[in-house]
Amino acid sequence: MGNPALVDPATIRETAAEAWIWGCALLENYRTMYAQAVDDADPRFVGGFGVFRHYRNPFAPADVDLVATSSDTPYSCAWLDLRAEPWVLEVPAMDRYYVLAVHDLDTSYVGFVGSRTTGQAAGRYLITGPHSADAGRPGPGAGRQGSDESGQGPGGDRPGSGASRGFDGVLRADTELVGILGRTYLAGPQDAPELQKLQSQYLLTPLSGYLGTPPPPARPEPHWPVWRNAEVLETLEFFVLLDFLLGFFPVLPTEAGLRNRLAELDVGAGDFEPAALPLDVREAMLQGIADGRARLAAETAKGPDSTAWFGTRAQLGSDYLARAVGARQGGYGLPVEEVWCTDWLADDQGNSPLDAAEHRYTLDFPAGQLPPARFFWSVAVYRLPGRLLVPNPAGRHTIGSHTPGLVHGKDGSLTLFLRRERPTDPAEAANWLPAPGGPFTVVLRVYGPEPPVLDGRWQLPQLNVQEPQVD
Repeated sequence: MGNPALVDPATIRETAAEAWIWGCALLENYRTMYAQAVDDADPRFVGGFGVFRHYRNPFAPADVDLVATSSDTPYSCAWLDLRAEPWVLEVPAMDRYYVLAVHDLDTSYVGFVGSRTTGQAAGRYLITGPHSADAGRPGPGAGRQGSDESGQGPGGDRPGSGASRGFDGVLRADTELVGILGRTYLAGPQDAPELQKLQSQYLLTPLSGYLGTPPPPARPEPHWPVWRNAEVLETLEFFVLLDFLLGFFPVLPTEAGLRNRLAELDVGAGDFEPAALPLDVREAMLQGIADGRARLAAETAKGPDSTAWFGTRAQLGSDYLARAVGARQGGYGLPVEEVWCTDWLADDQGNSPLDAAEHRYTLDFPAGQLPPARFFWSVAVYRLPGRLLVPNPAGRHTIGSHTPGLVHGKDGSLTLFLRRERPTDPAEAANWLPAPGGPFTVVLRVYGPEPPVLDGRWQLPQLNVQEPQVD
């Protein structure tokens, strides 16, 4: 137990600010986990831990519980409690792009099972917690896909890794609660039955059940704090929730300094009570929260470049501010080597926000300059400020390399038409992406970006004003 009264207010304030930024991702993640895995009265409840919930059809404007959704890759989400034993994730052989991304409680990615990292073959992967012990001799196929030092794919044949039982890889988490957010390519509404067959073959099984052995003793059910609303981030209740979550998060060497300073404020032992603190300590912590929120707001205002917001622990390093921005902006984005994303928030004339009530727009990809993608690319329109899909009579929310019937120029160039009404020219109508009358943004996603995208050799085209919109 620490003694907060012995810590000077300036140090308390700075510790609270750093901890707010560091812990922001944990609380945002808990907000989602509570709704999906704990609160059975929430419509987003997936059924508890160890259960997949699949989005089985293209996202539509009526789907408002998720923001900036991609209709090309419906989600599969699950949560795992790794305290008692590891879990086994099984995937079928795939004929399309997919990724199942496993993340720690602080949203740092543990690893990825999918087309880019593990290929299209069927596989079995062990997901272990920080205290799991599952050593043994390697079996057939152990660590077949392996991983690099960045943790991009499942781990390989390491002592204590669990590869002894013929798993194709191991994902070792740093926290005892983890989430899985999967994406599976959908070619369109007519493809939904095939998508659903594949999703039903994403299987989660406790290791004991997979091996047919007696299960270990169950761990006590936590007393889950109720997530009330986002205002918790502005009050000392932030540290009450953080104190609870740290019980599932062993101290990492790189974060020991901050965790020790939090312990001096009695945060981390599981019994933090703000009312027991001296008034000056509470005031200093509230000032620190305000400082942290101000730093986050300033970082968010720099722009929509998300390339540094998401990644593995090795990729993110100590850039907790970038991680917090990503968590607050919707969370669960993928690293750029998996999916490269960018926004157009203004047109070539500097008009911002975009508004199809005032302008018609084109995106012009010159010959040989289509987005270089290993898998596919797509462009989507989202209405602002909610970043939600746009209702339109055509029911088209994305357009890209997968869209049938696109009309290319004789030289291979491609022009996309973004406007409210359907173009009268058939060739333009084939390349039409409906846009709303009112503020919107345009997002490009490149799945499996090739090196020219990642190193900047490929140039993003401007969004051009074609002509004023006339009613």
